[in-house]
Amino acid sequence: MGVNKSDPGTWRQATKLVRGGTERSHFGETSEGLFLTSGYVYESAEEAEQSFKGEKKRYMYSRYANPTLTMFETRLAQLEGAKYCVSTASGMAAVFAALASQLNAGDRVVAARALFGSCHYIITQQLPKFGIESVLVDGTDLEQWKKALSKKTRCVFLETPSNPALEIIDLRAVSDLARKAGASLIVDNVFATPVLQRPLEFGADIVMYSATKHIDGQGRTLGGAILTNNADFIEKSLTPFMRHTGPTMSAFNAWVLVKGLETLELRVTRHCANARAVAEHLSGRRGISKVIYPGLKSHPQHNLAMSQMSDGGSIVSFEIAGGKQTAFRFLNALKLVDISNNLGDAKSLTTHPATTTHQRLSPEERLKMGITDGLVRLSVGLEDPEDIKEDLDQALTTAVR
Repeated sequence: MGVNKSDPGTWRQATKLVRGGTERSHFGETSEGLFLTSGYVYESAEEAEQSFKGEKKRYMYSRYANPTLTMFETRLAQLEGAKYCVSTASGMAAVFAALASQLNAGDRVVAARALFGSCHYIITQQLPKFGIESVLVDGTDLEQWKKALSKKTRCVFLETPSNPALEIIDLRAVSDLARKAGASLIVDNVFATPVLQRPLEFGADIVMYSATKHIDGQGRTLGGAILTNNADFIEKSLTPFMRHTGPTMSAFNAWVLVKGLETLELRVTRHCANARAVAEHLSGRRGISKVIYPGLKSHPQHNLAMSQMSDGGSIVSFEIAGGKQTAFRFLNALKLVDISNNLGDAKSLTTHPATTTHQRLSPEERLKMGITDGLVRLSVGLEDPEDIKEDLDQALTTAVR
């Protein structure tokens, strides 16, 4: 008996990325429909009443749900292996919604210290304003996790690989500790993407993305997503928070992102191949004191990274000897690679974290996260890797004196 190919549950990853969640209108369009509408009409007053009571499930208002958003959410959920997906206006909206929707005054949050600058701000500055205790730990040190999670905790937040020093956290070990502490584990999976790593399979409760990065992949639009298998979290915490605070993704952005998902696997595969080639090329180069890439055996957590991820990712970080002055000379000498704080783009992009994405942190806090004045983060794009390497070489020749 043949497999029923009309059942998305039988589809392989590449098929889910192209066809997952598609719902055609009566026009029978090939490409997913773009529904630019804020509201919807009812056949009767009775139907409107039933809808608002929750007795009839249908589209009511695009701050609540929209057909284009539903297609994006369904497709991403199928890729992630999650039952539920809620899209947001940006990656930071996803971070804040995932946390704030389930936290109350008096609750406790434990997070890895190595976080994106804005995530660090939410954990250490914003949440304490609401009477929420925040504790930071070295994400690679399980003893620190054990100590911090020996007390009752509401949420655990981490990113792996971390931004920008590419630290790898043992997802299964931390998820076990979080569960014993009664905590919900939230994983920022932006650097790995769902193509390379699925944290839910390692025990995470919630996964979030900045869809602005690899999911769009071409620098066009903003978006975020929250995924989980926890029905109570969706129904009792996240849905009311989203409906009443309004961090909703626009239908147009959802349409761009659902098209981005079609090529995500192809792009991420090429990103990884290019990043590995660049990382190997930079290793041992004059003027570079350290190359950080999870796919290299020189990475201190290489074995752990490869047990959780199927490849090393698209980001290569490296330390240029000479600090900020030499790093700036290097960045300013680049001719092909662009200076930008974005990542996951088809174009190779680079930034100096100490003065951009993490500039608001104190020098001491940056050093704890492995961010020196000479650290450069490179998001390796889809150009020919030889062109990328040649541009890096000529910039290094100019910068290193």
